[in-house]
Amino acid sequence: PQVHMSSWYDPYVRTATDNYQGLVTCKRGPVRLILGPWTHGNRSSSSAGDVDFGPAAPLDDNLAPDFCTLRLRWFDRWLRGVDNGVETEPAARVFVMGGGSGRRNGAGRLEHGGHWRQAATWPLPNTQFTPYYLYTNGELSPDTPAAAAPPRTYRYDPAHPVPTIGGPISSGEPIMVAGAFDQREAPAFFGARPPYRPLAERPDILVFQTAPLAQAVEVTGPIVVHLWISSDGPDTEFTAKLLDVYPPNADYPDGYAMNLTGGILRVRYRDAWESATLMQPGQVYAIRIALFPCSNWFAPGHRLRLDIASNNFPQFDLNFNTGEPEGMSTHSRVATNTVYVDQARPSHVLLPLMPTAERR
Repeated sequence: PQVHMSSWYDPYVRTATDNYQGLVTCKRGPVRLILGPWTHGNRSSSSAGDVDFGPAAPLDDNLAPDFCTLRLRWFDRWLRGVDNGVETEPAARVFVMGGGSGRRNGAGRLEHGGHWRQAATWPLPNTQFTPYYLYTNGELSPDTPAAAAPPRTYRYDPAHPVPTIGGPISSGEPIMVAGAFDQREAPAFFGARPPYRPLAERPDILVFQTAPLAQAVEVTGPIVVHLWISSDGPDTEFTAKLLDVYPPNADYPDGYAMNLTGGILRVRYRDAWESATLMQPGQVYAIRIALFPCSNWFAPGHRLRLDIASNNFPQFDLNFNTGEPEGMSTHSRVATNTVYVDQARPSHVLLPLMPTAERR
């Protein structure tokens, strides 16, 4: 009998979900999954970073009186034979972030809210994996792009990396801090520089977002970004980040771009992690970026946003764009990187959407 537990702002969340999926189909004993809105080990907190998920968020008094009680019931049932009903509990308990007021609470954090969802398995039953396509004009839409849509290009300079602003991080303070934050540079974040502008204004980040939502959308499950890319160098990096963008309000007059999840790929490992294959400058490649799983309820008026860049430092090591072995670079170069968004090369994010009837 096994319980796999992790959280949306913990880098082990993919380990927990992958292990659950791999074991649930091949072992006889029960396998359970618990996924909360916490950072690494902080299961008794309602907040992660600069965002609060409400009174339902802590494990304590929601899933059990406390973590010790939760574990004791499991061990009592399977090690001591106590008939306490653990075997009838749902296989997956998942915290869906979102649904809060969007205002600033007394602790100065965004009230994002959330609720627990129970299901028979992971990914959740009836999940609708839906592609949202990237457009030249920065739109993100389920509609297929035009046949002759021009690509998007930017320059990645390792000397001026995109700073890490929260995310799934298990350690590293004070250099980097886990959790959800408005994606805006500030003195508290390593590598951020004046005038501390929103990341969306950087020329080395491609921003794609939906129109303000007319109806709520729930994204719950594993997320994969499929890109068609090229570069003028032998190697580079591509990152992807999914965000929930709040409209402006009195507490956040510029809105709030909340990071949900992200991923990264060193392009030399596009074919296999076991062997590196350098790029041919200018050649187009199809790549896959696996984001960490997440669950979020996007309220009406919000936007889904996907940011594409080539670094997230210091959470991830810099790629110096030279093709030299890792850790042995003798110099760096600026890379001109391109993302293709036409009908033949339809770069997109595959989102796990919940059916309308099952949304909050």
